[in-house]
Amino acid sequence: MLSQNLGIREVKTNLSKLMKRIQEGQEIIITDRGKPIGKIVPISSEKRSLEERLQTLENQGLVDSLPKRTRKQLPAPLPAPKGLAQKYLQEGRNQ
Repeated sequence: MLSQNLGIREVKTNLSKLMKRIQEGQEIIITDRGKPIGKIVPISSEKRSLEERLQTLENQGLVDSLPKRTRKQLPAPLPAPKGLAQKYLQEGRNQ
């Protein structure tokens, strides 16, 4: 992925042009007095599983992974009569 560093003033002045470049796959790193403070990146249109998205966040250092032994499988949801869950939600909102 291509990236370019630009100052805040230049980003504000050329935002429409930059959006086109971002749509084409370019990444813009915003700087304030030469110091990186933010990043604008294109949104991926590919469908990825939750596992894949979590792995990406772990690779970027944004989340920590749990050790394999602490991961637990959640039990299947309990069946409820039709409309009962919605009724409880509505009651909670009315309080």
